[in-house]
Amino acid sequence: MVEDASRRRSLLFLSLLCFALADVRDGLGPFLGVYLQSQSWTPDEIGFVMTVGGLAELFCITPLGALADHTRHKRLMIASSVCLIVFGCGLVFLWSGALAAGFSRVLQSMAAAAIAPSLTGITLGMVGQKGLAARLGVNEAWSHAGNASTAVMGGVVGYFFGIPGVFFVMMIMGALAVFSLACINPSHIDYAVARGLEPAEHGGKERPARNFRLLFYDKALLAVALTLFFFHLGNAALLPLLGQSAVARFSVNGAAYTAGTVVLAQATMIVVALWGSKVAQKKGYGHLFLLALLALPVRGCIAGLWESPWNIIPVQMLDGVGAGLLGVATPGLVARLLRGSGHVNMGLGLVLTIQGVGASLSNTYGGLFAHHVSYSAAFLALAAAPCAGLAIFIAATRFLPAFAGTLKPDCELRKG
Repeated sequence: MVEDASRRRSLLFLSLLCFALADVRDGLGPFLGVYLQSQSWTPDEIGFVMTVGGLAELFCITPLGALADHTRHKRLMIASSVCLIVFGCGLVFLWSGALAAGFSRVLQSMAAAAIAPSLTGITLGMVGQKGLAARLGVNEAWSHAGNASTAVMGGVVGYFFGIPGVFFVMMIMGALAVFSLACINPSHIDYAVARGLEPAEHGGKERPARNFRLLFYDKALLAVALTLFFFHLGNAALLPLLGQSAVARFSVNGAAYTAGTVVLAQATMIVVALWGSKVAQKKGYGHLFLLALLALPVRGCIAGLWESPWNIIPVQMLDGVGAGLLGVATPGLVARLLRGSGHVNMGLGLVLTIQGVGASLSNTYGGLFAHHVSYSAAFLALAAAPCAGLAIFIAATRFLPAFAGTLKPDCELRKG
């Protein structure tokens, strides 16, 4: 009974960690684009800086995922990342030149690269494969609640004190994240399960980890990565450009409007993430991918064809659908595909690397359309990208048995 209470306490602080990391992990997020715009940066210049930071993350996330597989110090990895991200964001307000902004984005991105695989490893180690789908929904709900709460606080602070005030909200969330990490009992984390290893069916010994090189030849894992590449090519730049276009075309308050876009999306994601975890348990993760891929093109078309500051409502609700579902599906699907490999976190890092290429290119892709054609053209161009991801998804479900297996109910996981 005491052990159960202690474990519930650790899971509560895991929830609080997700709440706090939601604000810290993305740095200033969409507020950065609006801040740089206020410093007379053009959309394509902002896009280039975002791209540089995203590319830096790509070089780190897979090796950091491998480190998360092998180390028992996952909590320390996340705490160090939080401190570096906060420090990097502070540099933007001290030196606003191109070199300082670029260095800040690189530092933040490299630090953020360690968070997703480490957090997934901790979660998997605490609840195991069978409890993962349900717990991912809880994690995502707390994460989106954190994003919404800090966006409200950031919007209020930004309205009265400017976007630099948003930085102080992030510092508070960073302190909460470190405190939550310290309160998670490390004895509640099974470090073998955290990397995807399973006990043998007979004899009670762990199966050895597979050769990590096999990850690079896993067609099902590659299909997941390419699907996410095209999703994020169309998704990553849409919210920053939505805020920038509203400031440029409708003279809205940048900080307040950006906060509103975040809050609306995050509120939707809370409901969608909890619902998505139930769908994953009953029908598998593939259904979540399909719904997310269908929502994004509709979102981009609404943003491109309806020139009004009120387009924020349907656009960001659809963002909540897409991002909320993939937040549950991506780590869950990778953990399921790599069950027993011993390289779940590295596999997640590999998938997020390819996804990150799309996200990084998205800012330049959308920024160039916005600068040289129009914001409406940029939104329509972003809407076209996930259609390629949808084609890959459909082909994978038809021709790759391992991928098609994700459409089965979660209860049909093979025993291990």
